[in-house]
Amino acid sequence: MEQRKNYYNILEQTQKGSIDITNWMERFLKCLLSAIKSSEKSLGGILSKHALLQKIAGYKLNARQRKIINMLFDDFRGNLTSSKWAKLTKTSQDSANRDITDLVNMKILKKAGDERSTHYVLYSAEKENYK
Repeated sequence: MEQRKNYYNILEQTQKGSIDITNWMERFLKCLLSAIKSSEKSLGGILSKHALLQKIAGYKLNARQRKIINMLFDDFRGNLTSSKWAKLTKTSQDSANRDITDLVNMKILKKAGDERSTHYVLYSAEKENYK
């Protein structure tokens, strides 16, 4: 879809020109490769989420923790800090810190950044091998 205009230009040139379809085939194969790479990326994210959900199935998580974990996988922007956690879950800073500490201890979240910019990220299923 991203390269539709270019595709139609090459298709039109091929139809109006000689019977040589080399340019069209090259363009088509590049688009196909791009689609495969995009699918692999999407599937990788789905598999990572599945691996994490399998890991945490045995843990008793509260609604706030589940909400943030899902947000981290889906559409979270920026860094997850305890302050941001408190705002997103409409809870106190102390509750946010307890929730985060529990997830760090369960190896669902890990601390990132330095002391001044401490934030938390999900453990990567592939890198941390908890599949």
